[in-house]
Amino acid sequence: MQLRYNYRVHPTPGQQVKLAKAFGCARVVFNDGLRARQNARQAGLPYISDGELSKQVITEAKKTGERAWLGEVSAVVLQQSLADLNTAYRNFLASLTGRRKGPKVAAPRFRSRKDGRQAVRFTRNARFSITAGGRLRLPKIGDVRVRWSRELPAEPSSVTVIKDASGRYFASFVVDVAAESLPATPGEVGIDLGLTHFAVLSDGRKITNPRFLRRAERRLRKAQQTLSRKQKGSANRKKAVVKVARAHVRVADARRDFAHKLSTSIIRDNQAVYVENLSVKGLARTKLAKSIHDAGWSAFTRMLEYKAARYGRTFVRIDRWFPSSKLCSACGAVAESMPLSARSWICACGADHDRDVNAAINILAAGRADRLNACGDPVRRPLAVARVDETGSRRDAASTRGTD
Repeated sequence: MQLRYNYRVHPTPGQQVKLAKAFGCARVVFNDGLRARQNARQAGLPYISDGELSKQVITEAKKTGERAWLGEVSAVVLQQSLADLNTAYRNFLASLTGRRKGPKVAAPRFRSRKDGRQAVRFTRNARFSITAGGRLRLPKIGDVRVRWSRELPAEPSSVTVIKDASGRYFASFVVDVAAESLPATPGEVGIDLGLTHFAVLSDGRKITNPRFLRRAERRLRKAQQTLSRKQKGSANRKKAVVKVARAHVRVADARRDFAHKLSTSIIRDNQAVYVENLSVKGLARTKLAKSIHDAGWSAFTRMLEYKAARYGRTFVRIDRWFPSSKLCSACGAVAESMPLSARSWICACGADHDRDVNAAINILAAGRADRLNACGDPVRRPLAVARVDETGSRRDAASTRGTD
């Protein structure tokens, strides 16, 4: 499987100028290619092939006075930028015809020099290398100092140099790694994701929601207010933009670090992991949108998925319509309703449930049941329908404890 390994790099001022040229040239080639295809379509001409487009916007363009400066950067950078355009068009056309699964993909758009994130990619054809002194040698840029936080497990097939909105530079290596096997463990866990607690595990553990964005709101608000007072186009405004970006970067880095550490711990300690297939995009349209985006559920579940595949663990997504909160984990009865205000409830069978722990236990049971038994038949038991007079679905469920 292919993984990315990101490292912070520290180019010199001269190398930063060369990287800026590479970013600009790659952006111009992408926009020229997009414009050529749009003009051909408006004129009723056939779709320009990848090879013809490369010849037109790179090879022939270098011979003109307007685009002669494209020769100052590595040709591989320009070719990879055009390859990104070709991939974007293929995804767009496949989405139109229905061959591509998932949500619809829009047509490619022009890239702007004002975008906070700029990137160029070097493949093996560019002959990038890592020197004996641990520096990253890039063609027509030089030897860039890298902060190696860990060793690369194999020879990288490509490297992408990225500049983010806060002015930091990163080198992202694509590496082919073989699947590893962690020691087998009998543990299995179901995970119920939420906002009060980021995750509640079927063993009863509750992971506190760190709320990184909420905690940084005051600092972000002050940075945004300072930015709003700066004159547009001034040097001070550019500095204020970078300060705002750095404040957001700190939040994103802290959230990513938290998700990586938690997902690694769960994968290491459990042979199988089961989570709900939440519709985060739909939930983000509600009044809880800010808190849902702050939680970062999608990134966390993606980390669980790829780490499970890498280390030989089982990862299963449970159907989002499965009534994990309304289902009694003891008798299998399903309550008619379960308002968010009911954080605990008592089933007619006498089981006293914590809402989130009960949901995690049900997710664990559903994940196990989704596996097929030795005969090839599903082993999930049918759901029992709760009676109308049961206690658990009422808003005052918590206050009825001890009354029966």
